[in-house]
Amino acid sequence: MSTGELLSIEPLELKFPFELRKQIACALQLSNKTDNYVAFKVKTTNPKKYCVRPNTGVVLPRSTCDVVVTMQAQKEAPPDMQCRDKFLLQSVKANDGATAKDVTAEMFNKEAGHVVEECKLRVVYVSPPQPPSPVREGSEEGSPPRGSDNGHANAAEFAAAARAFSEGLEAQDKSYEAKALISKLTAEKNTAIQQNNKLRQELELLKRASSKSGGGVSFMVVVLIGLLGIIMGYIMKKS
Repeated sequence: MSTGELLSIEPLELKFPFELRKQIACALQLSNKTDNYVAFKVKTTNPKKYCVRPNTGVVLPRSTCDVVVTMQAQKEAPPDMQCRDKFLLQSVKANDGATAKDVTAEMFNKEAGHVVEECKLRVVYVSPPQPPSPVREGSEEGSPPRGSDNGHANAAEFAAAARAFSEGLEAQDKSYEAKALISKLTAEKNTAIQQNNKLRQELELLKRASSKSGGGVSFMVVVLIGLLGIIMGYIMKKS
C-alpha cells in the first residue's frame, strides 16, 4: 500500500494471471483519508494494451474508489514472463462538490503551480491458478512437492506451455488455410466439369443438325471440339 497525503493506493503491483488470447482484469482501490475532494488520473506507458475504467475521477472525502485495469488479449507470451509496462497515478485536491466531469488535464499541470501527488505502479505477470496435483507414489508424508521447489521452475514451465499453445494455434490456422484452398480448387473443378458437359451437349446438337442437313462438319463444330480439349486439359491439371 502507498500512503500519500491525499490518497492511499492498494496494491502497488498490478498482478495479472497471464493467459494467451484472454482479457485479464486487475483492480486498484483508492482511499481518501482526508476531508477534501481529491481528483485522480491514471496514465500508462502502453495505452493500446490496457483499458482503465475510470481513468479519471474524484474520490469523495473519507471514501474509496475502485479502478479496474483490463489487459487486452495477448497473442504471444513475453520472454521470461517479464513485463516492463508501468502505470502512473496522479492525484490533486479538487473543489468541494467536484465530479468526474470537472476533472481536466490542467488540474495535473505542475508548471501551473498545482501540487500533484504521483505514485508509480508496475505490472507483474503471474501463473494462472493450477488445479492441485495428485500425490505421487512413494512420497513421504510431510515432504514438500517436487514441483514447487521455487517459483522460477513454475514460470519456465508456464512459458514453455504458452509457447506450445501458441504454436498449436498457428498450425491450426495453417490447416484451415489448406482446407479453404482445397475447397476453392474443388469448386473450380466442378465448374469446369459443368461447362464441359454443356459443351458436349451443344456439340451433339450440332452434329445432329449437320447430319440432318447432309453437310460436313461446320467450322463451329471444330471450334467447340478445340474448346472441349482445352477444358479437359484444365481439369486434368487441377486434378
